[in-house]
Amino acid sequence: MGISTNGKRLFIARHGETVFNKVARMQGQAEVHTPLTWEGCVQARAMGRALAHYLGDDSRPQLWSSTAGRALQTLALIAEEIAADWHDTNRDDRLLEIDVGRWSGRTYADIAAEIGPIVDKEHHLFSVRPDGGEYYDDVARRLSKWIEELPFDDDMLVICHGMTARVLRGLLLGTQPIERFGAPIALSLAQGSMVMIRDGVETLVIDGSGQGERA
Repeated sequence: MGISTNGKRLFIARHGETVFNKVARMQGQAEVHTPLTWEGCVQARAMGRALAHYLGDDSRPQLWSSTAGRALQTLALIAEEIAADWHDTNRDDRLLEIDVGRWSGRTYADIAAEIGPIVDKEHHLFSVRPDGGEYYDDVARRLSKWIEELPFDDDMLVICHGMTARVLRGLLLGTQPIERFGAPIALSLAQGSMVMIRDGVETLVIDGSGQGERA
């Protein structure tokens, strides 16, 4: 049973491809705001155009974003396509990506060479807790608190991150928690994808063509 959104629509997407995504380097909650690549900008524009078409003449949704630069940059490009004011964005740290701790800035390959496999290939999730970072149960707790505070009095556009978006979608859809990860986690979507969730039901707005999950 999904969470009631009072009939309001939540449009959810991760940021576009970044320079770190391009070379499989960890970002997490790093203070360095890695910029979008050209492909990331193209993805953001495509999501914006798809959302504009989906909305038609409907009023524009409230804008919400992680405080990370890559999410805010993505939202700026989408907002321009839907004629929304980026300056009205609600920014919240609870929408940040999973904290990868001491892995931040390192490549997946370097970390795996040092400690062994770190990705569960079945679910496309970390198979171990990042050194000094969070795990999925931690992400679920902070997102649950964010959801509890929402009045659901208007449609919302939420730009966050790969792992965060999957946990957020899992919570809103009422997905059964995966025991080994301690959290409800929705299926992975390609970068450049956007979904709409209303009262526990998910609809695809645009199917992207990116690289899948890179924190």
